[in-house]
This record gives sequence, structure tokens and C-alpha cells, in this order.
Amino acid sequence: MSMPAIEHLAPHGTDVATDPYPLYALLRERGPVHHVPTTDSRSVWLIVGHDEVRAALTDPRLRNDIRHSSDWTDDGGHAIGRNMLQVDPPDHTRLRALVAREFTHRRVESLRPRVRHIADDLLDAVSPLGRTDLVESFAMPLPVAVICELIGVPAADRTTFHGWSTEIVHPSDPESGHAAAQAMTAYLTALVDDKRRKPGDDLLGALATTAALGTDRLSPEELLGMAFLLLVAGHETTVNLVSSAVHALLTHPDQLDALRADPTLLDGAVEETLRHNGPVVTSAHRFTAEPVEIGGTTIPAGEPVLVVLASASRDPDRFPDPDRFDIRRDARGHSAFGHGIHHCLGAPLARLEGAVALETLLDRFPDLALDADPADLVWRPGMLRGLRRLPVRYTPREPGER
Repeated sequence: MSMPAIEHLAPHGTDVATDPYPLYALLRERGPVHHVPTTDSRSVWLIVGHDEVRAALTDPRLRNDIRHSSDWTDDGGHAIGRNMLQVDPPDHTRLRALVAREFTHRRVESLRPRVRHIADDLLDAVSPLGRTDLVESFAMPLPVAVICELIGVPAADRTTFHGWSTEIVHPSDPESGHAAAQAMTAYLTALVDDKRRKPGDDLLGALATTAALGTDRLSPEELLGMAFLLLVAGHETTVNLVSSAVHALLTHPDQLDALRADPTLLDGAVEETLRHNGPVVTSAHRFTAEPVEIGGTTIPAGEPVLVVLASASRDPDRFPDPDRFDIRRDARGHSAFGHGIHHCLGAPLARLEGAVALETLLDRFPDLALDADPADLVWRPGMLRGLRRLPVRYTPREPGER
């Protein structure tokens, strides 16, 4: 997928992969809209100001369907099938309605005991060790288990599935990304076929049954795309949310102390993490169906646009002292989950998993500490932002011991 090639604009000495926020601040100072080159010698429009981001995300002239592009040939990276991020109303409205009931606040809240049980099991496995990579042992397998149970992926396949997912989202090279997409396509196709023959009470089984009825509500390509989007987006972003939240608290001990002293700040810690260092950097590509004026700049018809969610959430015109991590802050209005009709469907589930993960972790390991120099930690570049590893240490305990 084409991404902005703007590292050369960053302040001297800034590593954009590790900390892109000084670059976003510089872009905002120069204006809310920028036309920049991409990594494959094309160009894209970036929207970086908070108000302009919110306006763009609700502007019907900015479409998600690539057919509104004049010459864009991006195939969505290694996306599989046709999903909600690639379509506009009425198709988007129809597809979202099919799964929206599974992600209501009430339905998600009913999952809390199960999420806590999974979290406890994962921490039981590492509790006697005294140290672990929290991404590999906790932040990754927790949301993988939750979304796979909800969708209907067998437990034995989840590690393999996550490996494909990671390679698709963060390919080590184009060939391996393509191979992972092919493997996941074959796997999901077989899984959907199995759900058609033996539908269960999981979400994918219900969707496969709907598609098998022969109605026009869900085409085979849309069913495959729905499975891909729910499974990949349903855990990759939450992996980053959990690891970023723990990283932020461990590198801001005053905030960690405040949370330990007042557990009612837990939801605030999740929201501030979403604002301060959210898991999604930009929206999916959008395309102008006609000339669109945003922030005093007119973007011609047929142009690709990226809405920089991470920049909007640190706009000082909306959030005073935006680079400060403060779990008591009123973080409402951040853009981590987008805005408008494409607002993240799984936001309630991500918030729940983030809160349960932090609560369980801090309860089980009162002396949790970073086990590496923060400067040595590596962040994944691209549309999704998260740590590759998060080494931590703590006093070894028997499984289940508090």
C-alpha cells in the first residue's frame, strides 16, 4: 500500500518510525492540508488538523471506493475480498448492519468475564518467569483469542492465523506479504465453506448462513472480505492499544502511581492512550468524488486522501499541551477510532479489552517494570502503530497468586 514519503520533512534528528509526532506538529504549523509524494513515486493529500480531520471524515464527497480515483491502482495492499473499508453507502450501510449488533455496548459488556478469564490464563503462564515480552505473551494472544472466539476460528489455528495477519499488515517484503494473503484467503475460504455446512452460534457461521440463503445481502467476495476485516482489524489494533498503554504507564511513573491509587482512572488511561499514541495512524485511502475544499485548500476530483488520525489527536487547538500523557485529561474528541459512518465498529470491544488487560496486569503484577531501555524499543512503521516487543519484569509468582 502506498504511504506518504515525508521523512525528509521531519525535524533534524527525528526518527519518524519511533516518534512521528514532531513531524505532525511541523505539518500542522504549516497548514492543515498537504500534497506529498508517496513511497511508490505517486502522491497523496494529507489532512492533519483536528477540525479538518473531523470534517473530512464526515464529508460524503470523500469516498472509500477506489473507483472514484482518476488513476489510482492501489489494490488495498493485501486485503482479502471486499470489505467495509473499501465501499460507500448503500453497500457500506448494508454490510455494517449485518454485524453491528455483535459490537453494541451491551453485547460487548457481556464478554467482560470471558476476557478477564483469558487474561488471567495468559498471565498464569508467565507469572512464575519474572520477565516476559508482553507483546508476544499477553497483548497479542488476548485480542486474538477474543476475536477468534467471537468469529469462530478454531483455537488450534489461532497462532498460524496471527502470523499471516502480522505479515499482511506489516510485510517483511512484498513476496511474503502476498504469500500470507494467499494462505489466509485459502484458509478463510475453507473456513467459510465449513461454516456453511455446519453453522454454529458464532458470527462467521451466521454470516455464512446468510450468504448461503442466496439473497443479495452478502456476496461471496463480501463474506470473505468481512471475515478478513473482522479478524485482522479485530485484533491487530488492540494488540497495539494494550502494549502502548502499558508502555505509556511504565514510562510515566507518576501516571502509573495515580492509576494504582485511583482505579476509577482506568477508563481514562485507555482513552488517553488512544489519544496520545493511538494504534491507527491514518484512515484508509479515500478519494475525492469531486473537487473538495478543506482547510482553505481545494483538492481536485479523483485524488487520493489520507486522514491522519494520529495528528488530529495531538492538535493543540483541541488538546492543550497535547504531547503530555495525562490519564486525568478529558480526551473526548480524539480521532483514534475515526469519525462518521466509518467510525470503528469494534471500538467498544477494543476499549473493553484495553481496560481489562490493564486492570488484570496491574492487579497480578504490582511491581511491573520495563525490562529494556525505552530508547531501544522498536515501533512498527505504517498505517498501524505498535511495538514489536515490550520486555517487562516483575516478582515471580505462582499461577493465580496475587
